[in-house]
Amino acid sequence: MTPDLLLDTQSLMNTRADAPLPNRRLALQTALGVGYAAAAMPLMAQNAIKTPTDGLVAGEVTIDVNGFKMPAYRSAPAGKTGLPVVLVISEIFGVHEYIADVTRRLAREGYMAIAPELFIRQGDPASFGEIAKLQSELIAKVPDAQVMGDLDACVRWAAAQGGNVDKLAITGFCWGGRIVWLYNAHNPQLKAGVAWYGRLVGQPTATTPKHPVELVGSMQAPVLGLYGAADTGIPVTTVDQMKAALQTAPAGAKKSEFVVYPDMPHAFHADYRPSYRAPAAQDGWQRLLAWLKQNGVA
Repeated sequence: MTPDLLLDTQSLMNTRADAPLPNRRLALQTALGVGYAAAAMPLMAQNAIKTPTDGLVAGEVTIDVNGFKMPAYRSAPAGKTGLPVVLVISEIFGVHEYIADVTRRLAREGYMAIAPELFIRQGDPASFGEIAKLQSELIAKVPDAQVMGDLDACVRWAAAQGGNVDKLAITGFCWGGRIVWLYNAHNPQLKAGVAWYGRLVGQPTATTPKHPVELVGSMQAPVLGLYGAADTGIPVTTVDQMKAALQTAPAGAKKSEFVVYPDMPHAFHADYRPSYRAPAAQDGWQRLLAWLKQNGVA
C-alpha cells in the first residue's frame, strides 16, 4: 500500500461530517477495499479490526457480468482450491476497508470470500458525503434484479477460480443483509446465509419490487438473522413478521433462526463506526462460523 492510501486515524476522528469535501479526503476510498466512505462519518477507525494478509491471496479482481467488468474484493487461503465460497454483501457504503477485512477474516477460516461492488453502474458510494443523498441519488437506483445477476456472476467466477460452489453461502450487512434474504429466494444452490440487520419489510418500488417477507415461498436455505433490539430502522416487530412468514417456507428456509441482541443498535458489527458493540459483534461472528459449519458450507 502506498503512503497516500494510508488512513490518518486522528485526522478522521477530528474531521467534522459537515466539513468541506477536500478536508474529508482521508475518509474516502481511493481503491476498492481501502479507506472508508465519507458518508459513514463520524468514524472510529482506531477500533477497526485489521486482519493480516500473510498466507492469503487478497485484493481486487474483475468479474465479467455479460460484458460489464465489475470490480470485487476477493480473499482466500493461498495455493488452495476446492474452497467453500461466501459472498460478502456491503452496506450502502460499498466495498471499503471494513468489508474487505470481513473477506480476509473469512479467508482465515478457510473460505473463498468475494465482496462485489454492486453499486458501480449507478455511481461511486465513496463520492457521497451525506447518507441521505447517497440513499436517494445512488442506492435507490440500484435494481434488485441487477444485484441478483451480479451475484450469479460472482458464483460463476468463483467456480472458474477453483471454488466449490456446491458449498455456497452469503452474508451481508444492513443493505447487504436484505440482499442475503433476496438471494436466498433467487438461487436454490445456496446452502446458508447470515443476515446482519437487513431490512425485512418495505414498500414496493420500481427497483425493489418485493421485500424478504414476501419471498419466503421461494427461499430454500436456512438464514441466521442477527438483529439489534434497539435498531430504530428495523423494529423487532418486523423480525416477528418474518419469523411468522417463514413458517410457510420450504423445509430448508423454515430452519432459519434469529438472534435479537438486547439494547443493540443498528450496525453493531461495524467496527469502524460509533455503533460498534464488541460483545454482540464477536458473538455474532462466532454464530456465523458455527452456522456455516452446521449447514454444510465449511
